[in-house]
Amino acid sequence: MAKKDYTHLAKNIIDGVGGKENVQNLTHCMTRLRFTLKDKSKADKVILEKNTEVIQIIEAGGQFQVVIGNSVGDVFEKINQLAQFIPTSQSEPEEKKLGLLDTFINTVSGIFTPMLGAMCGAGMLKGLLIICTTLGWLTPEMGTYRILYAGSDALFYFIPIFLAYTAAEKFKTDKFVAVTVAAALLYPDLSVNSVEGSLTFLNIPVVLISYTNSVIPIILSVYVLSKLEKALKRIIPDICKRFLVPLLSIAIIVPLTYLAIGPVADIAGNALATGYTTAVSINPIIAGGILGLVWPVAVLFGLHGAFIPIVFNNLAKYGRDTLFTITGPNNMAQAGAALGVFLKTKNKGLKAIAGSAAISAVLAGVTEPAIYGVTLKYKRPFYIGAIFSGIAGAIVAAVGAGAPTLLGVSLLTLPGFVGQGFVGFLIACGIAYFGSAIVTFFFGFNDSMIEEIEDVAEPENQEIATTANTIVEEA
Repeated sequence: MAKKDYTHLAKNIIDGVGGKENVQNLTHCMTRLRFTLKDKSKADKVILEKNTEVIQIIEAGGQFQVVIGNSVGDVFEKINQLAQFIPTSQSEPEEKKLGLLDTFINTVSGIFTPMLGAMCGAGMLKGLLIICTTLGWLTPEMGTYRILYAGSDALFYFIPIFLAYTAAEKFKTDKFVAVTVAAALLYPDLSVNSVEGSLTFLNIPVVLISYTNSVIPIILSVYVLSKLEKALKRIIPDICKRFLVPLLSIAIIVPLTYLAIGPVADIAGNALATGYTTAVSINPIIAGGILGLVWPVAVLFGLHGAFIPIVFNNLAKYGRDTLFTITGPNNMAQAGAALGVFLKTKNKGLKAIAGSAAISAVLAGVTEPAIYGVTLKYKRPFYIGAIFSGIAGAIVAAVGAGAPTLLGVSLLTLPGFVGQGFVGFLIACGIAYFGSAIVTFFFGFNDSMIEEIEDVAEPENQEIATTANTIVEEA
């Protein structure tokens, strides 16, 4: 089948955000284009919302988010091909106008979202390997297992190198110097197990830390590197900049990270992981219920990516994560709510949209079509889904379920959660899905809720249904 041409959609989006000159930065996650605009007033949401291939427009976290669906990667490539965005120094003053929370979310999103596709793929592979060993098809000693496990674990083990590259892009500093700093942190001769006795730098004691799987140390190091690089470029003559700036950057940042940035960041990361774990352990039912209840709102505004550093800290410190496991059944809850609408409505247009969105959410974990196209639109289904997400979150936290890697929850990724609390996790997902569907069917929706001015059988909405079906096929 020929690859779909997204040229028209890409041009429409570029016009809708105020033209390529108005774009300060563009990244994408699994379903959304995330624009940082120089002047938000130049964006035209009306133009974009009229496009049937655009699911929703969200403004949150200092970003102008265009929800596309599973084809977001292809649309992202086409936009960059047409616009050829070139970052300029004129964009820096705009960044300073963002509030502290928006700046944090924008930064985390810019650093982590380029890797989400690879992380999901590696995470799912690790989940499949867990199933294979559980069923006795493979053993950890087998060459087949070891090679596939290397593929599933490499990104997470060497995550500082990947983060160094994306953080360098975000902080506008030399990418390869940043990667060199990250590689130095993982250098075998300086690993915790390789160094015998004490280690010093210019007679200053070095606290050795394992930087594999870590996220905060390298992000802070690259941030400091970006400031140092700018300072060096101001004072070093042009004739020497090409080699002297990288030389001094590496010679300063690597020791500084080993001596100060790394240990301080490690303490902060451990405190973050311990704080989260302690909060959940005090009363897992209440903590899990609250997390599950508020998670749909976080997803709604695209803020869920800001929690990824906590997930990686959990993986690095404990070898497993419970945060995304607790909040994961929200996907099933929203899928169930959309299913309830599908079963209840007699409107053919809405039935097509709701059915496709429900399948997309439950099979691929892509909830945007369900949320923006169905549940949020009629409010009650969204609230019901949130309530059952909270109930499921309380159950998952109570049984202590977790995952050994970064995983989204869908029917296809359930094997990745095999381990402690797995049965309870499956029960929670079932309650979220079927509970939301049943309650929505009986109490959350009826066709009288469809406004008179809205005719979901119009051709325009049929195109939305077609788009939703395309998302399902691609998933």
